[in-house]
Amino acid sequence: MKELKPEDIKIIVATDCGSTTTKAILIEKHGDEYRLIVRGEAPTTVEAPFEDVTMGVLNAIAEVEELSGRKLLDEKGQIIKPAQNGVGTDIYISTSSAGGGLQMMVAGVVRSMTAESAERAALGAGAIVMDVIAANDKRLPHQQIERIRHLRPDMILLSGGVDGGTLTHVVEIAELISAADPRPRLGTGYKLPIIYAGNKDARETIKKTLGDKTSLDIVDNIRPVLERENLHPAREKIHDLFMEHVMAQAPGYRKLMSLTDAPIMPTPGAVGLIIKTIADLEKMEVIGVDIGGATTDIFSVFQGVFNRTVSANLGMSYSISNVFAESGLPNVMRWVPFKMDERDLRNRVKNKMIRPTTIPQMMEELIFEQAIAKEALRLAFIQHKSFATTLKGVQQQRTIAEAFEQSASGQTIVNMMTCNMLIGSGGVLSHAPRRNQAALMLIDAFLPEGITRLAVDSIFMMPQLGVLSTVHPQAAKEVFDKDCLIHLGTCIAPVGVEKEGKEILKYKFILPDGKTEAGVLKYGEMKMIPLAVGETAQAHLEPERGMDLGHGKNKNIETTINGGVAGIILDGRGRSNFLPADENVRVKKLKEWMLALDIYPKWALER
Repeated sequence: MKELKPEDIKIIVATDCGSTTTKAILIEKHGDEYRLIVRGEAPTTVEAPFEDVTMGVLNAIAEVEELSGRKLLDEKGQIIKPAQNGVGTDIYISTSSAGGGLQMMVAGVVRSMTAESAERAALGAGAIVMDVIAANDKRLPHQQIERIRHLRPDMILLSGGVDGGTLTHVVEIAELISAADPRPRLGTGYKLPIIYAGNKDARETIKKTLGDKTSLDIVDNIRPVLERENLHPAREKIHDLFMEHVMAQAPGYRKLMSLTDAPIMPTPGAVGLIIKTIADLEKMEVIGVDIGGATTDIFSVFQGVFNRTVSANLGMSYSISNVFAESGLPNVMRWVPFKMDERDLRNRVKNKMIRPTTIPQMMEELIFEQAIAKEALRLAFIQHKSFATTLKGVQQQRTIAEAFEQSASGQTIVNMMTCNMLIGSGGVLSHAPRRNQAALMLIDAFLPEGITRLAVDSIFMMPQLGVLSTVHPQAAKEVFDKDCLIHLGTCIAPVGVEKEGKEILKYKFILPDGKTEAGVLKYGEMKMIPLAVGETAQAHLEPERGMDLGHGKNKNIETTINGGVAGIILDGRGRSNFLPADENVRVKKLKEWMLALDIYPKWALER
């Protein structure tokens, strides 16, 4: 098939092979824009009796064919390419996390420097990082060897040392790996892939140590100098090896690879890619979150730097007990506007773990589940902020004020005041009975500051759009904006410390129909002003003394505000410890906020 230029691509079929479900989407160009037409799904067929992933893929595409009325498969069950006379597709692309996704170990010399840079490279490529081995991780060599043997990763990323620096430590880690003689997770007939991305002067020694026992690839150093990270070559090599080794071992993947018109990507890597693409195209700072049953992934782009973290023990079904244990009952209960029996709550949590597919049947169950979701998101975000930092080991000149600021924040590059958009995904957010509930979960968990747009992914097609962005960025962006995202609205949150009931913001919104909505927001108050999806309002905002909306304290802002399902949300709760300590006052405030934002029916809160 000849190479298609982006302008020649009018029909696109994309699939995401998940661990349980394979999802297919059909995108068509109508006039000047690309739109999602239909979505189909089928069970993934990696396991016995099928043991051929392409069966699930073709079943999902057959459903798309049926729903759209467009013939996509020929009599032999092959995808028809290219599109001609209303039949077939121009390109077919896919992502995959079937078979447990990409599981890696990373190794480096210093845990907080080269090893952390290696971890960032692996996470950014869509891997689950099983463990990080470092020369200073306080484990004895025999414990590290035992750990490498026990985990059986898909591949190992080895880094360490700046170019021209000391060689001994990184060579010692290579010797540990050699002594462990690790076997890969899938397939016994090939050597474990190892990527070396460390001090270039150690390459020859590393080749001697690992070259015969493993499948060794050498790429540019991840930290060539302390002040700079160079993650791209390692990430590219991880993708290549994922295709060659991991995917090739799973049943039917060679066949799938022959069908696709672009390399298959790990699902989380593709999600990260679409978020990075949107941030770059729109010149925005973005946070995206995908909260699943077992894990919570957070993606962010700040200062042009992409970061991803996986909180493997924070999820809403399989690992819901971990959320409860890590956060503690009082932290979950502080989001619930009434008293509940502790024993009953613990039983509900255990039931959800045993029966992960159940959904809340009663209003109080829904309120409790969304309270747990806020804690899972909050804890995962704390973890993300501590990981998305400026480079450690680098001496920085700072003013006294910056020193205080950075010691408080741990030099994280995540800045909620400059964050333009917060995107939520995963069942508890995407399928909340009321969209306003998803908006409040995002606000309470992430505490956006200043002016932030809120959105949720409607049907989780970010993976397919991520891989599409490598072939056709414009089509990916258009479908992402128009069909993937449900815009919830805009949160306006002045930041500063004040007393309850004190005026903190004067606002005036000129709405699309010419009407004006003006008023005053008091500290400890929340308000909602309707502004529909696709509508904008001209805003004049005047923060009171000591309050900041992003342009500095007391600085007025004239701007355009985007609408959404929940409209404009004014959040006057400051940002530190806004939940009252006194239980009666807290319950009263929670009910007040929930009624103001129409989160739950009034009757549900009257108890």
